[in-house]
Amino acid sequence: MAGLLSGLEQFGLGNLEHMDLYESTQSSQGDAKQAAAPVVVQETDFLFDKTYSCPICDSEFKTRTVKIGKAKLIGTDIDLRPKYENIDMLKYDVILCPNCGYSSLSRYFKFVTAPQAKAITAVITKSFKKRTEDKETYTYEDALERYKLTLANAIVKQAKASEKAYICLKTAWLLRGHMESLDQSKPDYMKKKTELESDENEFLKNALEGFLAARQTEGFPMCGMDESTVDYLIAVTAVRFEQYDVATKLVSGILISPTANPRMKDKTRDLKELLMKKIKEQKAAK
Repeated sequence: MAGLLSGLEQFGLGNLEHMDLYESTQSSQGDAKQAAAPVVVQETDFLFDKTYSCPICDSEFKTRTVKIGKAKLIGTDIDLRPKYENIDMLKYDVILCPNCGYSSLSRYFKFVTAPQAKAITAVITKSFKKRTEDKETYTYEDALERYKLTLANAIVKQAKASEKAYICLKTAWLLRGHMESLDQSKPDYMKKKTELESDENEFLKNALEGFLAARQTEGFPMCGMDESTVDYLIAVTAVRFEQYDVATKLVSGILISPTANPRMKDKTRDLKELLMKKIKEQKAAK
């Protein structure tokens, strides 16, 4: 009986005619498994340097930016904070000009009026210390500094209440991400956690105040969000700070809204259950 590989001699491969079919395969698979190293995902895998032109001073600069579609969304918190696998994208949503100090969330970076540019130049740029943007990744501390500078710019340029509220909201989310990243084995863990929780609450309270004001004076979409999404954010934050009358009114409005999408209504029903539970507990405590 001819071997499975008989005839290879015509190709000059007669020495391979007697190879064992499965032994060699298993051996090669074993070698492959042994050679394969575990894949270690780094934060830098999601980032690249993107060039921007500053609308204040016209200088060009590069900043670390997340590659579109690279990060995988793994869930959201009850207040819609997005969570991604292997990276916190919130750390990279601020664009900061290292020459003049103009800083903004990416959504608003290009949109500056002449009076706003004049105010930023007079107040921010005048005292800003130029810096070199050469870090491969941003720590939570780095990102927090950038968000605070962004909020300062928004105040100086007299941005809309919604923009300032959105900055506060994202800063609160950033602080929550920092808290979740803490090493619980370190002796100062509880102290640091308490500080971050306190700071998060402070930013959330200001976000709530800003969105409530914006809802009365601005139109939709707001910060890229439709009315039901903004109302949901206000409601869920109001529940957190025991402003149950505000939350109740907004929850009811979302549930009867003909324009709210089914996903938002489902989230709102879950929030309503939490709201009813909180109100019941409050009454029981009196």
